[in-house]
Amino acid sequence: MFPGLRDRLTLLPLGLSAARPVISPDGKTLIFSAEVAGQENLYSWSLEENPKKPPVAKQLTATSGGKGDVQFMPDSKSIVYLQDGHVMELSLANGQAKPIPVTAQYDVDFNVEKNVVFQEAWGDLNRRYYNPDFNGQNWGAIRTEFAPYIAGCQTEDELRSDINLMIGRLNSSHSGIGSPNHHGPSVGRLGLRFSRADYDSGQGLVVSEVIPLGPANVAGIQVGDRLLAVNGQEIGFGTDLNALLENTIGRRTVLKVATGNAAPRTVVVKPVDIGREKELVHRAWVEKERAYVDKISGGKLGYVHMEAMGSDSLKQLYLDLDVQNEAKEGVIVDIRDNEGGFVNGYAIDVFARRNYLELTPRGLPGAPARQLLGQRALGKPTVLVTNQNTLSDGEDFTEGYEALHLGQVVGVPTGGWIIYTGGTQLIDGSLLRLPMIRVQDIHGQTMEMHPRPVNVDVVRKPGETEDGTDSQLEAAVKVLLAQIGK
Repeated sequence: MFPGLRDRLTLLPLGLSAARPVISPDGKTLIFSAEVAGQENLYSWSLEENPKKPPVAKQLTATSGGKGDVQFMPDSKSIVYLQDGHVMELSLANGQAKPIPVTAQYDVDFNVEKNVVFQEAWGDLNRRYYNPDFNGQNWGAIRTEFAPYIAGCQTEDELRSDINLMIGRLNSSHSGIGSPNHHGPSVGRLGLRFSRADYDSGQGLVVSEVIPLGPANVAGIQVGDRLLAVNGQEIGFGTDLNALLENTIGRRTVLKVATGNAAPRTVVVKPVDIGREKELVHRAWVEKERAYVDKISGGKLGYVHMEAMGSDSLKQLYLDLDVQNEAKEGVIVDIRDNEGGFVNGYAIDVFARRNYLELTPRGLPGAPARQLLGQRALGKPTVLVTNQNTLSDGEDFTEGYEALHLGQVVGVPTGGWIIYTGGTQLIDGSLLRLPMIRVQDIHGQTMEMHPRPVNVDVVRKPGETEDGTDSQLEAAVKVLLAQIGK
């Protein structure tokens, strides 16, 4: 249909990971979205023929929040898009964006809407579910079976509960229906944990744990301090601390604290969001595990942990390998409790690449050429540790590690939740999670419901966390030291 098309293709050097491209009606402008520093924004690229200057990606928006449903106006001079539920118009000439006031009133007949939602959910799965045999289920008969239950639903929660029961018949991971996203007030996090016993005995909010590098830690708050007030509002028995910390993320927040019987003092912090606090908790745990591996290996082995297969976890892997582990004889790679994502291929490359050249600048020690040229490669022996909570793309990583013979796998088999998934929004705002693409290993076996096996099976004993021990890491260290010794 398009002879010679391949020869006429041109790779645009955008310099960004472009998503959702849209070309203007006149064919002269490309609009795409890209994420930089965790924020999604819109960019343009000139498609003019024979331009006087080489085109560059031009950032059009610089705000937080998602942008979607981009459309050009007929004259190709401006675009409209949705940002956090608001309709926006942006002029390509001056880059100014303004909201378009849209107001509407409508009444929803739940008895009609619920059947539409039901048919949408069933229909999307009917058209797009990865297995046309529906895992041996009669999908049409299931719709007939559940229709009376849907007709009897009185609330949205009942509706979604029944639809989830219907979807559950497929016995498939990455499936289900969830409620619409409702954006409530953001609550700042201080990086503190409080003693339940002290609170119940009437002593107030006594700090029992300070998360390293969190706002409170940076401000000098310590275990045993009492939190007395937030921005001048005193804290009494029954005070909702979350309410006092609403809309404080990244803002100057004044705390009043007291140490023992000393006079109260004022501490200024900038609270973080819950996602950042979780990251700090995870990093503290990683440092503890790294120290544990260093100790039981006699300083010979390094340690990295990937909590997910996302871009942030991949960047952290690059940092950890560059800074912490290049000087070690081998590295323990831990992906226990990995919740999945999409970057397993990039992460595998780090461990699959082998060094074959060394570069030595004058007066400086030599180093592998790959690393000096900026290509991420470890080039050292490794052992992989997994458990039953290693899911989805974490399991893809495990399969790649074993298939490429990169080392031994220690722990327990993965969860068996291995499928490529997407989602869609239904008419009432509900979110439908939809398994769309089958994932198979190199032998053709469908990986969904087939956990990835291990070479050395080690089940952690109850109480190990409290004892400060980890039998899976101990076994991994023994395996890797033996491999290095050979």
